Amino acid sequence: MARICEICKKGPKTGHKISRSHRKTKRKWLPNLHTIKVKRNNKIVKIKVCTKCLKAGKVEKIIN
Repeated sequence: MARICEICKKGPKTGHKISRSHRKTKRKWLPNLHTIKVKRNNKIVKIKVCTKCLKAGKVEKIIN
């Protein structure tokens, strides 16, 4: 599975890391994803969700 939130479709962003001498090298920012268990269509499945969606209450987490 890719590093994408299954609720809001947030994924990795790319850009440059800039040193003090202003040299630019490519880098990647990854979203803060957590694998959680969720009930979908009366089945328990694991999905990757970003913390922003978890805090906003867009997903109901199943606790065993």
